[in-house]
Amino acid sequence: MISWRYLADDGVTASFGLAADEALAARQPAGASPPTVRLYTYRSHCALVGRFQRVASEVRLDACRARGIAVNRRPTGGGAILMGGDQLGVAIAVPGNGGDRSWDRVRDLFLRFAAGLVDALARLGIAAEYRRKNDLEVGGRKIAGLGLCFDRAGGLLFHASLLVDLDVPLMLSVLRTPFAKISDKEIATVAERVTTVRRERGRALALDEVRDLVREGYARTLGVRLEPGAFTDDEHAEIARLERERYATAAWVEREPAIADAAGSASVKTAGGLVSAHLTLAGDVIKAVYLTGDFFCDERVLPGIERALRWHAADPGRVAATLEGLAAEGLGLPGVTPQEVAHVVDLATAAARRDEHAAAAKGCFVNP
Repeated sequence: MISWRYLADDGVTASFGLAADEALAARQPAGASPPTVRLYTYRSHCALVGRFQRVASEVRLDACRARGIAVNRRPTGGGAILMGGDQLGVAIAVPGNGGDRSWDRVRDLFLRFAAGLVDALARLGIAAEYRRKNDLEVGGRKIAGLGLCFDRAGGLLFHASLLVDLDVPLMLSVLRTPFAKISDKEIATVAERVTTVRRERGRALALDEVRDLVREGYARTLGVRLEPGAFTDDEHAEIARLERERYATAAWVEREPAIADAAGSASVKTAGGLVSAHLTLAGDVIKAVYLTGDFFCDERVLPGIERALRWHAADPGRVAATLEGLAAEGLGLPGVTPQEVAHVVDLATAAARRDEHAAAAKGCFVNP
């Protein structure tokens, strides 16, 4: 059986954690570092944005400064996350093996490298599944986010953040959302869209217990022996260089993407109740949307609709077609037609386009 290296570390700074992951991936093609599975935690807390995101659009910088929360940028794509002692970071660094970087291959890699998490959760009696783009979900609720990037030299880095637990009010106080204000209602709305290992198990599992299961899960699903190891002196030197030249610099953390985000909200009264849409727009793409109101529906409906509209073209006709298809599959709001939901989404989109950031939103939005 092939052996890979296993690293476990805790309480790392944002700059060290990210620099270490990039260094491990960059050293893969030349064989300077062995294939590595790293399971670690960040010092509580830090806010990490995706490689192609705009920091000011994703993070409440004043709130982070006031709370002493570090802000940094991952080398992988995806959305902003809050990391700390109750979130298990996963980094897998391996050779990229070839130049195919199509979405089909990326999806296959997500499935392959998420399998260790799925296996570990299954052994806790938690049925998780990979859903479109880059999430692991349990019953329609997100429990882990996934990310991936290819180093220029050919190394591959897989990232995941597993929610062992999560302070939702803290997250909403430092990460930006489409909501104009954050109240108990908004906190409850977001809390119903995510879940955690402890919530699913109904008890306070130690993070180390979860980490051991994840390590075993990766050994099984990758078919390798994971040998405990440590960073080498050469790796520490490369990590220090990357921290100094990239992850500890404003040029990296505050870099501006080609497109700024804009947020908008709208409400419509229907026979089934008031329906409100709160969304974030990136160019002509709906980046994220939350639906709220005083309607009644099955608990799986809203996450299903919101998931389908994430990273969806903002074209009204295409939104309506998607919602009609979902309604035909049983994912509709009782007493609210798909056309009415499409209308409120269109109104929120129009409001976002009037946002002060929308003038810069031109061209094509890219987020692998």
